[in-house]
Amino acid sequence: MAESSIVTRFAPSPTGHLHKGHAYSALSAFAFARSHRGRFLLRIEDIDPGRCRAGNTEQIYEDLTWLGLEWEKPVRIQSEHRSGYSRVARDLHHRKLLYPCFCSRNDILREAERAGYAPHGSEGPVYPGTCRKLSEDERAARIATGENHSLRLDLSRALEEVGTGLTWNDARHGIQPARPDLLGDAILVRKDIGTSYHLSVVIDDALQGITDIVRGVDLFDSTHLHRVLQALLDFPAPTYHHHPLLTDSGGNRLAKRDRAITLKSLRESGLSAANLRLELGFPLDLEALRTMTEIP
Repeated sequence: MAESSIVTRFAPSPTGHLHKGHAYSALSAFAFARSHRGRFLLRIEDIDPGRCRAGNTEQIYEDLTWLGLEWEKPVRIQSEHRSGYSRVARDLHHRKLLYPCFCSRNDILREAERAGYAPHGSEGPVYPGTCRKLSEDERAARIATGENHSLRLDLSRALEEVGTGLTWNDARHGIQPARPDLLGDAILVRKDIGTSYHLSVVIDDALQGITDIVRGVDLFDSTHLHRVLQALLDFPAPTYHHHPLLTDSGGNRLAKRDRAITLKSLRESGLSAANLRLELGFPLDLEALRTMTEIP
């Protein structure tokens, strides 16, 4: 059977060691690619130097190899491509789709309290547009003094370009109308790293030809914004597969910050990769992935 055009990816951030939730997501993406005779890629999303560690990247490779996964080389390392993200950001800025924001997180919270109400999205309070109202002269003057600032998407201008009828396809939930208002004027260029998760991931998925994005439902809301960015940048829209999150015995999602049990510790305790795959709903034999009809 010939290779298909399906391309999936697993894109962890080396901010800590992988846990069962990561294993499930990686296996899901790998299984989908294998079952469709497609390609599986690995990408390291290490754009945040304050949280990422090189040693964790090596641990990711070790953990995924232990799971039995194989991926194409070379691996795309985001920190090696900052100039590419900057070029796209400059283009968006030139098109007047980005504006400088001088607000801190505390400024935003205070503004929300002052207003008495602020809609909340998946990333916290939706930005109230404080700096969007500044004049060009005031923006230029504050930048000239060296005041730190990020760059936010002017969502209203963006929707004037792409329209309000955008949709995206989720394989589990069907066609979704794009609702970027859930994130509002999101930061596309952080003041400390010169890019952002939202901008970098959309660029990388397009450059790498990703056709199917398999990831946790915690990123469902982000997809609404990503669809707008894809339209602005004339990128194709992948099909999304947002899977449920794994939880602990208390019903809480597994997370690095909560010190979820790592794959490294499971391996050192004597658990086999085959038994972990079986626990997560995948076949003992990885070759059986070729016959899977759906992700568990």
